[in-house]
Amino acid sequence: MGGGNGHQGNGADGNGASNSFDTRHMSRRILDGPERAGARAMLKGTGYTDEDLKKPIIGIANTWIETMPCNLNLRRLAKHVKEGIRAAGGTPMEFNTIAVSDGVTMGTEGMKGPLVSREIIADSVELVARSHMFDAVIGLGACDKTLPGLAMGLVRVNVPSFVLYGGTILPGNYNGHEVTIRSVYEAIGAFEAGKMTEAELKALEDVACPGAGACGGQYTANTMAMVMEFIGLSPMGSASPPAVDPRKDEVGRRAGELIMDLLRRNVRPRDILTREAFENAIAGVAASGGSTNSVLHLLALAREAEVELTIDDFDVISRRTPLIADLMPGGQYAAADLDQAGGIQLVAQRLVSAGLLDAARPTPSGRTLGEEAATAVETPGQDVVHTVDNPLKTSGGLVILKGNISPEGAVIKIFGYERLHHRGPARVFDSEHTALTAVYDRQIQEGDVIVIRYEGPKGGPGMQEMLGVTAALVGQGLSGSVALVTDGRFSGATKGLMVGHVSPEAMVGGPICAVREGDTIVLDIENRRVDVELSDDEIRSRLAEWKQPEPRYKTGVLAKYAALVSSASEGAVTRVDL
Repeated sequence: MGGGNGHQGNGADGNGASNSFDTRHMSRRILDGPERAGARAMLKGTGYTDEDLKKPIIGIANTWIETMPCNLNLRRLAKHVKEGIRAAGGTPMEFNTIAVSDGVTMGTEGMKGPLVSREIIADSVELVARSHMFDAVIGLGACDKTLPGLAMGLVRVNVPSFVLYGGTILPGNYNGHEVTIRSVYEAIGAFEAGKMTEAELKALEDVACPGAGACGGQYTANTMAMVMEFIGLSPMGSASPPAVDPRKDEVGRRAGELIMDLLRRNVRPRDILTREAFENAIAGVAASGGSTNSVLHLLALAREAEVELTIDDFDVISRRTPLIADLMPGGQYAAADLDQAGGIQLVAQRLVSAGLLDAARPTPSGRTLGEEAATAVETPGQDVVHTVDNPLKTSGGLVILKGNISPEGAVIKIFGYERLHHRGPARVFDSEHTALTAVYDRQIQEGDVIVIRYEGPKGGPGMQEMLGVTAALVGQGLSGSVALVTDGRFSGATKGLMVGHVSPEAMVGGPICAVREGDTIVLDIENRRVDVELSDDEIRSRLAEWKQPEPRYKTGVLAKYAALVSSASEGAVTRVDL
């Protein structure tokens, strides 16, 4: 992980007394003076001393939770972050926010929660940081929505801050092969198809997740960890060590020291999050075969940072960026293998050398992205990260499709071995559950196009992932002959001809709600099209007959989310139009 480069800017000492920038620029307001004795008394009740409260106060936003392995090591990581903060002259204050596991909730009504959790994480980080007036903040995240949620909250508060990734899980081993949670979901499909015994499924289940850490391929968590380093909101080199690796303790301690350096230099998220930084992040996703969920999250983060970014930008950048990392789900290696090969820095180094990144973008260390990438140490003989002149594919994996089904855009991930054209009959389902039941009941045939709708941000609500469906198709041997189109989204572990984020969604009268059983759907990847073979007049006629369904939730958090959420083509962010 990069450290400071000696650039201290207009720093100040712990009491903010010497230089022009006061490192207690926020905490003075809540802690100093006779009139703030009540606040100090409360904090002394938790163990803080007068000396502690005279130092810069550093918030640690922790997403630790016991409901998944992904975030399980974050309490330990926080301990080392605190040690670094104290050693560098600050006072840490840890607070917790939520996390919801996609992998645990997948295929159930609980799957409506994860994307909603991104907004709640952002809201809660903003609320606590604003209320307690932290001078700087570190966000500790791991599972898919925690990293973008933390980043969104930090951008809103805009004090010196960055995100620290808890790390990937190590891959499991089953019959001599590396396996991840995706392997289990695919095995469920194989079991339902009679291709695997229950005992074999159980044996795989027992070894797929061997300990703490986020899902082990270049799925959403590891994709967003790479994004945060490429965009400049995480220290370069901090994400690659796995969660259980002893190096992670040192990563935490150095992060605690680095946040104090960042505070003294008064570098804030909005200083770092430029248009060029977002383009670097998208290039990292494209080069690594990363998750389609990155489209949602980067659009949402750009909105918070007030940076102009559209869904079409992803296709433009992906076209010019080669796929060079041979990572799951499209490739053969897990994120832990990338670490052993040379880490995220090695991917950055390859792209910087080829002029495919803006190397001048800043990182938390004070060094540029190019300077940090130059420190990568490649393991001799590794074949996880290819060279740019010998890529796995000459363009990146993210593809944006438009057509009469999705005029605002839809997203698909292409690894290079998929067919680029598919034409087949629509098999229409108005929920993920009914589609999954049909797949398990062997009702899907080669050539079909599964259409799953009313699972968008408003319709779900919450835009469920479809890994249960897509993995079942893989397990049944149908992923090479069946396509799927949905206004929901996919797991980062999904592979195959799977089109998600169709916008506008069905719940708001998007044209996907005009598709009927047996209509012919055409996917033309080279021309970036997804269409139903119907005339414009026929689509208009069907939409005129359409009636919006009753919302699935009328009270509570999901109802609030459905009322406030925007289109997936805009990042599925919650907003209030004033």
